[in-house]
Amino acid sequence: MKNTKVVNLRQDTPEDAWKQEYRNQLPDEKPIHNRSGIEIKPLYTPADWDDSKYEEKLGYPGQLPMTRGIYATMHRGKVWSQRQLIGFGTPEDYNQRLRKLLDAGNTAISLIPCNSVYRGYDIDEVDPKLLGTCGVIVNTVDDMDRCFQDVDIKSLSTAMNDPLPFTLLALLLAVARKRGVDWVDVSGTSNQSDYISHYVANHMFYRLSLEGSRRVLVDHIAFCQEHVPHWNPLSIVGQHMQQAGATPAEAMAFTLATGIQYAQDCIARGMDSNKFLERFTFFFDISISFFEEIAKCRAGRRIWQKIARERFGAHNPKVWRFKFHGQTSGVDLTRQEPLNNIARVTIQAMAGVFTGLQSMHTDSYDEVLSAPTEEAARIAVATQNIIREEAHCADVIDPLAGSYYIESLTDQMEEKILDIITKIDDAGGMFKAVEKGMIQNWIGHSAMRFQETIESGEQTIVGVNKYALDDESVSAKPLERPDATIVENQLDKLEKYKANRNRSDYNNAISRLQQAAQDETQNVYGAIVQAICSGVTHGEVVHQIRQELGFGQPQTTI
Repeated sequence: MKNTKVVNLRQDTPEDAWKQEYRNQLPDEKPIHNRSGIEIKPLYTPADWDDSKYEEKLGYPGQLPMTRGIYATMHRGKVWSQRQLIGFGTPEDYNQRLRKLLDAGNTAISLIPCNSVYRGYDIDEVDPKLLGTCGVIVNTVDDMDRCFQDVDIKSLSTAMNDPLPFTLLALLLAVARKRGVDWVDVSGTSNQSDYISHYVANHMFYRLSLEGSRRVLVDHIAFCQEHVPHWNPLSIVGQHMQQAGATPAEAMAFTLATGIQYAQDCIARGMDSNKFLERFTFFFDISISFFEEIAKCRAGRRIWQKIARERFGAHNPKVWRFKFHGQTSGVDLTRQEPLNNIARVTIQAMAGVFTGLQSMHTDSYDEVLSAPTEEAARIAVATQNIIREEAHCADVIDPLAGSYYIESLTDQMEEKILDIITKIDDAGGMFKAVEKGMIQNWIGHSAMRFQETIESGEQTIVGVNKYALDDESVSAKPLERPDATIVENQLDKLEKYKANRNRSDYNNAISRLQQAAQDETQNVYGAIVQAICSGVTHGEVVHQIRQELGFGQPQTTI
């Protein structure tokens, strides 16, 4: 019998057939990249992420490698804290808005001070027309007491938007002492304590010299660790970096590198990483680049536990937790057709929930015009309630895990982030890199690249460079400026406060503050708290510390 050879004609696999059909339909398609520069494929398959990596790359919530969340129950057991940034007018205005937002469902709050406070001044040092327009006026212990009138500061977690030398926390501690509340029972966060991010991207907050800032921050961390143990003295702010123009991957890398720098500074002071790292928190911008933001934070969580364990030798599992607050990105909001911002914020907030964050602020749609109006703030709070309770987005922990796209993107983001951290290490660390202007240049170039995509139309901004209405009128009204009479009354209160305080106590407090600043063996933040409790005002403390430790002069050119 004659042998016959069977020839198998090649059959295209379903994948090959799909690729061919795709190319036929989109022959001239240009590559798509996310904001971090990672090319996004049209389809992801098991070839992009092998689920045999599950234990190594994912694991379980509350367990290493922490990709899926830092607690076993995550939002199923305890939902994220709903924070709303509040700040407008006088302490009485703030108190009224605060109580309404607490009634509307807020479970924690943030205090935003007046711009004059951010810049380090009392209100009698600036033009009255500027006062209270975008934050609450808080200069004295009496001001802080009125902010929290009929509010139990013992049971409320408070984020103070409080650049160093952290006078707002000192004012809150003075109120606690006045009310008989033990400082051990005071909880919250020094939400603007990251001077490096201020130096790079938020110059209004930058009050002291770079070296002086380093001294005060470490003293602040040491003081809180000893006297206010439930307070988080450090929030490392990636938000500033990203809003200034850093890509999501760069913002995460810069933030983690900053955390490394601060940890090294605390260790150099003799602190135990197993203790102080537990109170390190992080703060990120959540942009409208939905999947990229989720991958960014999942990768960041995985990297941080390795840094804590391998770089700093921390064996306390609580230290491995990457606790972070997310804020929907105001940079993505538009003045044109501002009601569209409600949709933008909703998408950003959903991304925030899927990142596994611990607290979140949702921007109001009118924040591009002014401090939020009351109606817009209510909608922003309701957005989180709807996402959680109507859409049930928090019912499942890390619900996108196992997606070929999400896992591949998380791995790619991790690789990019680690590469940037290595470059910063090679430059001598984050402090040196910022001192040299390296990070500022990096952010500037990224900001320019993104702006070019908007101007070319490659990146659509609805209502701005595409789908714009002929009628350019704004469909929302900004919040009215505080009444001039009310501002004048606040100035009168400050004048009386300064006139009626004990002059001897004031002089002694200023003298102790000078001595502490000049003697590096003393804790300068302890002296700041003492000064505030003795009647020294916010502006007077900042003025004195600036005299001793130098005025901040960040680089402003690229």
